[in-house]
Amino acid sequence: MRNPQWLVSLGVMVCLLVGTPAIASAQAPSSEQAVWNLEHDYWRYVEANDLTGYRNLWHASFLGWPGVSATPVTKEHITDWITSQTAKGLTFKSTAFKPAKIQVTGDIVVACYWITSAWLDKNGKGDPHTVRITHTWVKDGKDWRIIGGMSMPEPAPSAN
Repeated sequence: MRNPQWLVSLGVMVCLLVGTPAIASAQAPSSEQAVWNLEHDYWRYVEANDLTGYRNLWHASFLGWPGVSATPVTKEHITDWITSQTAKGLTFKSTAFKPAKIQVTGDIVVACYWITSAWLDKNGKGDPHTVRITHTWVKDGKDWRIIGGMSMPEPAPSAN
């Protein structure tokens, strides 16, 4: 029984082709993990009052409706909710980040989660609030950017 050289070569090529996507995906972070990491960066930027880093997360064509705004906003006004509080001498502190669900569809990722945070006065006092967040991220070149979003306060637990 002879083992033709082309059959051995074909076998090696098939193994390489089948294994390459698995190796590549193991080396690169998943879209889900990349976006969760960016969501954590988002809140770190707010805590550090790093408005430049914060603005860099947003796509130029962003449109969203933050719970603190009476109307939808574009990227030009995305930091207004931060500066309105820091102008009063308050500092932001997040205390809990709880993922709800994330969904990847090609170059679009929708992330939903709860964040608990407070705006603290100079004595470190402030009431914590939990907010529901939905961000839609789009792949923009090699980076992910927020292109849409909405937030709303988490209702207080019922007394039943």
